Amino acid sequence: MTNQQKSEEFAGQVVADVAAAISGVMTSIGHKLKLYKNMASKGWMSSEQLASNSGLHERYVREWLNNQVAGGYVEYDKSMHLYCLPDAHLPILVDEDSPFFLVPALEVVASLWHDEGKIQQLFTTGEGMAWGDHHHRLFCGSESLFRPGYETFLIDDWIASVPSLQEKLSMGIKVADVGCGHGVSSILLAKAFKKSQIIGYDNHAKSISTANERSQAAGSPKNLSFVCQDAKSYTEKNFDLLCFMDCLHDMGDPVGAARHAYNSLKEGGQIFLVEPAANDCVSDNINPVSRLYYAASTSVCVPCSRSQDVQAGLGAQAGQKRLSDILKEAGFRNVKRVAETAFNIILVASK
Repeated sequence: MTNQQKSEEFAGQVVADVAAAISGVMTSIGHKLKLYKNMASKGWMSSEQLASNSGLHERYVREWLNNQVAGGYVEYDKSMHLYCLPDAHLPILVDEDSPFFLVPALEVVASLWHDEGKIQQLFTTGEGMAWGDHHHRLFCGSESLFRPGYETFLIDDWIASVPSLQEKLSMGIKVADVGCGHGVSSILLAKAFKKSQIIGYDNHAKSISTANERSQAAGSPKNLSFVCQDAKSYTEKNFDLLCFMDCLHDMGDPVGAARHAYNSLKEGGQIFLVEPAANDCVSDNINPVSRLYYAASTSVCVPCSRSQDVQAGLGAQAGQKRLSDILKEAGFRNVKRVAETAFNIILVASK
């Protein structure tokens, strides 16, 4: 292949990326205006029917539909001029409880466009950017993106994969959920295991406030509380289980956070670590999921780490070996991968 052919091929790749980026706005609009929902399981329909069902202007709906057809999100019957949303696409575009519901990822993307100037400046200064300094769309977008996966996998898959852990939680143990954010995982644990005491910690005051609101909406479980403290300053001790749910890589001092966790656990207690899926070498991370995570890591995770007192800058694609080394350096033993999904790896270790 000549250089000219390679350039043309790469130009095609970039055009596809730009088309996907612009079409992400269309996907977000389709969700927010309930266009996907109004097509779900309805079979073939015209643009006029969809516009009428949605209370929208037909000309805009028709152009939106054509974009969706061009991207493969919607099917088109050229003889009848009708459109159809395939049932196989519903878990990704419509079902907000599906672990494959990906529309909220676009809220995260939107937040990064808002913050582009700030992120660009970081490349020059090498400084960090705290989680709370990002555009607010990042917070709710992250919650909405992660929630379905946690609801699907946390209790019945990830927790169940650790020998005797479900039994202990059912009997009643003391659990810390460090870096709990809006409290999704904390609330799930509290509702599933009513005899266990769950404490969620986060250093972002607004996230703790939102977590308390989410707790109230969930019926205010009596075994759940939230505290605004970071991963090295909480003083509660004698935990049986300590969780880091998709957050250890965001911390400036992951070894220090893991060591504090070690010192806060009872003898024989366990650390439960959920992290983004990644292999140990960049050459083994050449795939769409890692591409997504490296971008998020550049924009959010590494800046968050570098905004803190220690600036490890671990990143969202650390991989099992690096994460295991961190836990072992903190004092933990028998680090094992107990579960995984397309988006996460789950490690457990003992004190």
